[in-house]
Amino acid sequence: MTKLSIALGALAIALSATPLAAQTAARTMTPQDLVTLKRVASPAVSPDGQWVVYQQTDTDPASYKRVTGLWRVAVKGGVPARIADLADASENSPAFSPDGKRLYFISGKSGSDQLWLLDLASPAAAPVQASTFKTDVAGFAISPDGQRVLVWGDVARNCPTLGCDKSGDTSQPGPGSGRHYKDGSGFVRHWDAWETPGNYSRAFAFALAADGRIAGDGVALDGPPGTLTGDTPTKPMGGSEELAWAADSRSAFFVARQADRNEPLSTDTDVWHSMLDGKAPHKASKDNRGADTLPSPSPDGQWLAWAAMARPGYEADRLSIQLMNLKTHERRTLAPAWDRSVGSIAWSPDSKALIVTAEEVLDNPVFRIELASGKVTRLKLAPKGLSEGHIGNVIPLKNGGLVFTRDAVANPAEVYVADKGKPGRTLTQANAAQLAELNPVTSTRFSFKGAGGDMVWGQIHRPAGASGKLPVLLFVHGGPQGSFNDAWSFRWNPRIFASQGYAVVSVDFHGSTGYGQAFTDSINRDWGGKPLEDLKLGLAAALATNPDLDGANSCALGASYGGYMMNWIEGQWPDRFKCLVNHNGVFDSRAMAYATEELWFDEWEHGGKPYHEAPGEYEKWNPANHVAKWQTPMLVVLGEKDFRIPYSQGLGAFTALQRKGVEAELLVFPDENHWVLKAKNSLQWHQTVFAWLGKHLKPGS
Repeated sequence: MTKLSIALGALAIALSATPLAAQTAARTMTPQDLVTLKRVASPAVSPDGQWVVYQQTDTDPASYKRVTGLWRVAVKGGVPARIADLADASENSPAFSPDGKRLYFISGKSGSDQLWLLDLASPAAAPVQASTFKTDVAGFAISPDGQRVLVWGDVARNCPTLGCDKSGDTSQPGPGSGRHYKDGSGFVRHWDAWETPGNYSRAFAFALAADGRIAGDGVALDGPPGTLTGDTPTKPMGGSEELAWAADSRSAFFVARQADRNEPLSTDTDVWHSMLDGKAPHKASKDNRGADTLPSPSPDGQWLAWAAMARPGYEADRLSIQLMNLKTHERRTLAPAWDRSVGSIAWSPDSKALIVTAEEVLDNPVFRIELASGKVTRLKLAPKGLSEGHIGNVIPLKNGGLVFTRDAVANPAEVYVADKGKPGRTLTQANAAQLAELNPVTSTRFSFKGAGGDMVWGQIHRPAGASGKLPVLLFVHGGPQGSFNDAWSFRWNPRIFASQGYAVVSVDFHGSTGYGQAFTDSINRDWGGKPLEDLKLGLAAALATNPDLDGANSCALGASYGGYMMNWIEGQWPDRFKCLVNHNGVFDSRAMAYATEELWFDEWEHGGKPYHEAPGEYEKWNPANHVAKWQTPMLVVLGEKDFRIPYSQGLGAFTALQRKGVEAELLVFPDENHWVLKAKNSLQWHQTVFAWLGKHLKPGS
């Protein structure tokens, strides 16, 4: 008998996550609700700590056009108001000037994304365009003294400023349309776009004129051509967290990886330091061959903190905190025994502690780490009765408080403020009215003994107050080093599935994050072993919690590695489920090894060698080798712009099902990558998946 423990208070967590009216609502959440919920992000706090400006994306319920605008709310509370509104345009990425007199942001009002500013000292002032670059501005950071600004975007490597007449792309020599990549090019395609050799994401430091606008040509952080070639921020996921001003505003830190023939094999991103003199930057992270990221200089100018992985080629290694004395250059690991991987770093205003986020057992909470002692304290920031959920965008305040965003399975992100030592209170309720119309969902955490007797955690989400037998959906997360934690998603959202009358079960199998590095490492070279055992034991444990869960009437769903697991289940657990949903999952390990773009990931997962040197490692867990046993109906979903797991993998699975005579459907998005991001496509995705599940779990409904 599986030993089972139920997390206390889970029911109260789910019911309290939305306004009281939601507890008596009677409407089922629909895909239309999901795609039209407002998206709150990127809070910025005024230097005096009195105001928060954040961005909010609204989706038109008829056209599904999305517009992002800026909103301001007092830290003490109040009704948010739209600010810096430019007609027929979007505004995003707000930042205050250090004196609090100006608000900077990015807008496409001029026809391209440029830097704009709003004079906050003049209530009637209209936004003013602050840059006129020949390329789009991807991001910016104002210097601590307010005299300069870092701006970045895609330009030619030999371009002396942000934007030239030519992009620098050397892959299209003409006269035809062919792209020509020469030996040693490195990436030829990455994530969802073909690479443009000679063109990179680059950052420049510009002076700000008295009126706040950009002046002069700027200084390239990556130095003159021939010194450093690479993207900063790194592609495809890097952002402003990878660039930072020094406290004295005289230099800047940034993250980049050398772009050469080894780039598809290398996780060796480094923290670089530029003196803004036009000369080559130097490497601050020294000799580490693993990933270095999140550079964070202390406010007093004495320290540089960043996050580092020790093992080259492993993208899911523990991100430990490195600390360097900027005067002596002495370096040490802060809190070396703390077995968590940091996701963000911020300094307390007095430079005595770091405020970081990290995954921990289904939550993404905030921790305070003392600089002198390395003592780690988990902060309790969620309002009373709620789980910490997923906390991000943490901004320490001078009074010891924090501003942050928080989301959970029950609700999308909202902005919160927490006074020193106290839980947070909401500053925004962008989705309160819409959520109040919807039936709530209850969430329960459970744990059980998984593979090897290790403790494994999972969650059950179900309609509040549901009676009678509930069909069961087993969600399998991607990564595989990831988690189906207590967080909101606009893609794989447990709440909307549970709202359709299902019990949604997720299991953080071996390889998941938030349980220590050894647990994360345990999936290496074991993709189909311990994880599948955990899923089997976890589903049995979940069913044991409540007789209303109809385990005989169940389907399994997953994307990426979760999609791989659907293909693996077809051959290894073929008689368990009534249907499967495979979104962009690996089907053939051999083809994957030669067609994916970030080779470091696939090779690390199979022992650190390419396929031709260790074919046995790849074939051991290859779903294509077990097609003869496939029998479960499967819906296959894929995106043609997915270069991580090329769409041919999904086609292979669909063809295998067709040739076996197994019921199958195929949904192809020509304009989506590894994810489904567009509103209308999201609607179609949910409608198709719900119809497939209903056909097999609710026949005749």
